[in-house]
Amino acid sequence: MMNKPKVAFICVHNSCRSQIAEALGKHLAGDVFESYSAGTETKPQINQDAVRLMKKLYGIDMEQTQYSKLVSDISTPDIAISMGCDVGCPFIGRPFDDDWGLLDPTGKDDAEFQRVISQIEENILRLLQQISEL
Repeated sequence: MMNKPKVAFICVHNSCRSQIAEALGKHLAGDVFESYSAGTETKPQINQDAVRLMKKLYGIDMEQTQYSKLVSDISTPDIAISMGCDVGCPFIGRPFDDDWGLLDPTGKDDAEFQRVISQIEENILRLLQQISEL
């Protein structure tokens, strides 16, 4: 059995979209790939709306297992995915394998967060299928 590929979800602040992707990656695809998230800057805490909604929707407490970290703090990924370059694309020393083009829901209402969360879930499931077929 091959080692599980490492997938890194990257956005600038590593406090919202990339954290949701890491949590859902672990939750939905942990047996197929390892999920990490990181940013080119960090925030003192994960976005509290994201934390609250992930608890409500999936029963996942991101603050128990995750924190905001820099790209340099995680191991070199096999696959690097940008969450969306609406706030400027982070530079990670190599091209991204994919850009999910997600708008940052920070400061918006729950409905907007839930839209982004369900887009991330769809993308994780699609990635899971692609990696499973390798």
